[in-house]
Amino acid sequence: MKHLWLWWRKEWVRVELEQLIDEGRDISSVEPEFTRLLSDETDETVDWYQSAVNELLDKAQSLPMRSEYRFVEPSDLEGIRAARRKLKTPPVTSRKRHSKAQRLDHIHGAWLGRCAGCLLGKPLEGTLRPRLEKFLEDFGLEELDDYVWRLPGLSKEIGAGLNRWQSESPWGYRGIKTYIGDDDTNYTVMEMAMMKQYGIHFISENVADFLLQHVSALATCTAERVAYRNLMNGIEPPVSAVVRNPYREWIGAQIRSDFFGYVTLGDPELASELAWRDARVSHVKNGIYGAMWVAAMLSAAIGETDMCRLINIGLDQIPEKSRFFASIAEILKRYEAGDTYEDMLRYIHSLWDETDIHHWCHVISNAQIVAIGLLYGEGDFEKSITRAVGICFDADCNGATVGSIVGMVLGAKALPEKWTEIMHDKIHTDIAGYNDTKISALAKEMFLLQDKVAKERKCE
Repeated sequence: MKHLWLWWRKEWVRVELEQLIDEGRDISSVEPEFTRLLSDETDETVDWYQSAVNELLDKAQSLPMRSEYRFVEPSDLEGIRAARRKLKTPPVTSRKRHSKAQRLDHIHGAWLGRCAGCLLGKPLEGTLRPRLEKFLEDFGLEELDDYVWRLPGLSKEIGAGLNRWQSESPWGYRGIKTYIGDDDTNYTVMEMAMMKQYGIHFISENVADFLLQHVSALATCTAERVAYRNLMNGIEPPVSAVVRNPYREWIGAQIRSDFFGYVTLGDPELASELAWRDARVSHVKNGIYGAMWVAAMLSAAIGETDMCRLINIGLDQIPEKSRFFASIAEILKRYEAGDTYEDMLRYIHSLWDETDIHHWCHVISNAQIVAIGLLYGEGDFEKSITRAVGICFDADCNGATVGSIVGMVLGAKALPEKWTEIMHDKIHTDIAGYNDTKISALAKEMFLLQDKVAKERKCE
């Protein structure tokens, strides 16, 4: 069996080289070997090529850091906390302002928002910005303002030409009456089921065990797939995130982190810690920081209307001298200087190459887009998710994250039916026991868990 996802290809060898440069490694001793493997015209699936890649990946992990590298990026929790800035925003620890009914409504809003944002972005995952611009122009639009498949005049042929991979077409979504399965929501449900089994004091090894027991290997991608393989070979966390993992700073852990914000309302530091326990199974450094940032924001988002403050609450939980912090701080700086949404769109596409899979899937590029969606959405749900998705890159993930955060800010009752009624309160997931259920039921289950967590924390 030569399954595409189970073999090293030149594309992934190139990603590892880019990743090593990003994280400050001195690649001089291995660069000739990378060049040889990238230029070799042999069938990539032959045994010698796979063995050579494995040997090179193992060697790369012991490379020294470049002397001029200026970032400080620990992966351990103690190191991360020691590297945080002195808090500029007071920690959010009180839930007294919100009744149980209000908290349930906001968690429900986060769930609905996550589903709606993901549905908007899903058929655009893999769409390049110039192609989307031409599409919008043909429909007389400056920006997205609805689910793509509901645009009047959309034909099957036009829909098929929108996505470069042609794996998703807006046309195929016509007539849906439920939220369809997706990793962006599978992981959210998985984290809830995992914590129901192991409790608030779960450890990374519990996450690993749950992943192996409840998720198929071929249902995972990139960093999670590598971690899965490592776990099967007896390599435990956090080393499972390191061994032969070119995707160790990609977006995967960030899209898994929402539940940890839902279950810790008002306590962003705890939310970020829970996200760290999960993320270190498959990610390192900035890949972990993205998860901690999103979880902290969601924990603090209930009723919070100042998006700059919310983004900073998330930044308070990660190292100040990291690439992630610097990249989000730059978005805030440009926003406060008066840059328009169009300015920011151009900035992102000048900074990152959306045709490079490493740029397209990296946590930092997509986190910057999340920040832009939050800031330039101006508290409006529709504008927030459409502006996040409209920048392209990992569109469904970014739409889901922005939708989740803004949904938590506003609550379910305040979300426009235009974006939520299409799902008819139904969701399909690939997690056992939750294959077909109600979105409202999942929200209530998560609400009950956060109430339980709050009581347990009070007794400690």
